[in-house]
Amino acid sequence: MDLPFSAAADRNKEPILEVLKKVIRTEDHNLLEVGAGTGQHAVYLAPFFPRMDWTPTEVAENLPMLRERIKQAGIPNIKTPFRMVVGEDDFPIRTFDVILTINTFHIMSWKECKTFIKLIAGRLEESGKVLIYGPFNYNGKFTTPSNEEFDKSLRERDPQSGIRNFEDVLAAMFKNGFEFVKDFEMPANNRMLLFRRLKFVRKK
Repeated sequence: MDLPFSAAADRNKEPILEVLKKVIRTEDHNLLEVGAGTGQHAVYLAPFFPRMDWTPTEVAENLPMLRERIKQAGIPNIKTPFRMVVGEDDFPIRTFDVILTINTFHIMSWKECKTFIKLIAGRLEESGKVLIYGPFNYNGKFTTPSNEEFDKSLRERDPQSGIRNFEDVLAAMFKNGFEFVKDFEMPANNRMLLFRRLKFVRKK
């Protein structure tokens, strides 16, 4: 099988690694990567955290390619990828310490983004971390002309796609029991948003 290669994934892997080194702690043992794409990130990043199980997910049509790359890499702490379609699939409750998703929010519809946030809210342990990588707008405005052009191309392909507003993501995360920790500046007009799961509060 010829495995696809993402130039963007190759360019941003090292900056993403630097953020993960700052965020991941020794007590973090399980990471879920939602929307692992070609698997390049998993194969590059997982060896730097050998004590942590790294579980990639993808939609059904991309799973064979992803599984083949993982198989060829032979990295012991990368687990078998499984299907994850937001709005259709679930994953085990309170299994993961860290959830990472790279370049998915501008591909999913906003409804799917909100579903994803609601889903992970009920699946993470208290203090579990969420890292969301990609371009974001601030105060409803594009940060660069290139991001505006990128957003236009996304919406031409799928009107439900598009660069999300930072404030909307923040509000949805707050609503579902997360606190905002940090907004990391990344290359090529991207960001890495870090959130932490607050203590569960039972509704009376």
